[in-house]
Amino acid sequence: MKILIIGGVAGGASCAARLRRLDEKAEIVIIERGEFVSFANCGLPYYIGGDIKERDALTLQSPESLKSRFNIDVRTFCEATALDTQNKTVTIKNLKTGEDHAESYDKLVLSPGASPIRPNIKGLDSEKVFTLRNIPDTLRIKQYIRTEKPRSAVVAGGGYIGVEMAENLKKAGLDVTVVELSDHIIAPLDFDMAADVHRYIRSQGIRLVLGNGVAAITEDDEGLTLRLNKGTLKTDMVLLSVGVRPDIAFIKNSGVEVDEHGCITVDDRMRTTVPDVYAVGDAVLVKNFVTGEPTFIPLAGPANKQGRIAADNIAGISSEYKGTQGTSVLKLFDMTVATTGLNEKAAIAAGFDFDKTYTYSASNASYYPGASMMSVKVLWDKVTHKILGAQIVGFDGVDKRMDVISTVMRLGGKVTDLASLELCYAPPFGSAKDPVNMIGFVAENVITGKMSQFFWHDVENLPRDGSVTLLDTRTRMEFEQGMIDGFMNIPLDSLRERLDEIPKGKPVYVHCRSGFRSYIACRILAGYGYECCNLAGGWRLYESVICEKSMSDNI
Repeated sequence: MKILIIGGVAGGASCAARLRRLDEKAEIVIIERGEFVSFANCGLPYYIGGDIKERDALTLQSPESLKSRFNIDVRTFCEATALDTQNKTVTIKNLKTGEDHAESYDKLVLSPGASPIRPNIKGLDSEKVFTLRNIPDTLRIKQYIRTEKPRSAVVAGGGYIGVEMAENLKKAGLDVTVVELSDHIIAPLDFDMAADVHRYIRSQGIRLVLGNGVAAITEDDEGLTLRLNKGTLKTDMVLLSVGVRPDIAFIKNSGVEVDEHGCITVDDRMRTTVPDVYAVGDAVLVKNFVTGEPTFIPLAGPANKQGRIAADNIAGISSEYKGTQGTSVLKLFDMTVATTGLNEKAAIAAGFDFDKTYTYSASNASYYPGASMMSVKVLWDKVTHKILGAQIVGFDGVDKRMDVISTVMRLGGKVTDLASLELCYAPPFGSAKDPVNMIGFVAENVITGKMSQFFWHDVENLPRDGSVTLLDTRTRMEFEQGMIDGFMNIPLDSLRERLDEIPKGKPVYVHCRSGFRSYIACRILAGYGYECCNLAGGWRLYESVICEKSMSDNI
């Protein structure tokens, strides 16, 4: 049997290696347009920034290593230009000689990946405008910085790659501005969770221009001038990072079904609509694990798994891909940002009736040196209590907490299941009540009616006419450093002695710094017959979001 694989990197290379482990006698051929068949594309920004020192560290496998270890025939600088599924051939162009030939197959795996989107913007053809998708892109950027010594850079797009590049261009010594069309960077985050990220990235010297986009680029002897939707910017170079689209021109008229965005349609065995043709990686339409709906989520981890599953099915082993959650993590200087599943916008679009919790927990025991705080947001279905998504912003320990939440989601767990998890504990690593447990405790209190919540976006509309009591249970010093209009201050430890200051028969809306002391206050008040509602996430979250909303990104 001859298996032809179009494209290497994550999906194609992992498929080829798995196929060889399952079938020693199969003929396996990888067709790769570029020079590098298997490389660490997620590590590319860190080579530019200098964290990865050696270029060779980016290359995971070479054609020679794949041949010697797996007996795989890798043909680099060869591009697939047409697919004939009737005759089971692919037209291959040798990019060095310009010659074309037809390559036959018994089974075909499409792993063409995705290319950076290049909007219809005047000036994108400048040699000072870059995209980042592969090793040659990386080397061009690195060489430009080394030889031209630019002083400034604009990153157009605040997604994962854009933010990673902003960090690494800053580390390379440039003055960096991120221009993002949305009101916040890192799209999987909700605005309230992105607020902390905005504050931190600005503290690292990176400028944010939000709710704005690049409309045109002009070049002169002094560099580039970017005309934005609102205003202009001058810079020495631009990194374009506004998303990717599947690289599938060669399958046109082949009968392989694609959606309106150019994503290849596959079933749960990674089979396309054409017999003996499979597809994996960044070019395929996958099932969203939470909603069950088809979606486009280009990530390296899922691409590797899809390659393995396609190989299994080609080899006669029944194997299913069960969908993509979108679990991902981002390093931003010393900050870590992690997400999984749906954010609020996606949950609303999918029609879920959901609730949410915010917690603010230490990465390890607070009495042990080095503890840092992490802000956690979790969404869950009000009926089933299943976790729909989570977001964590912090420093130490963020990734392992998100991995736990993501695993519980994958196994169909409820948010309340987080309360009973038995997780590793020692003071240097966590608390006896781990941040993951705390999410479960808070959600359990909400679900069982022990605590009612209101949210930062409700505060503005709370009545200030005396029909409700607005109570701040922080210390007097905290209160004097910043307060919410209309809230009176009674510190938690004085609450029982000052109950006569709180009118009976009126709802009480309470907050503290993080939501924990105000929850205790609510339990005290409930014991005395008060109806009480707690500000989820507390003053800390409220202040972060409101300050961010008031920030001006005028240029």
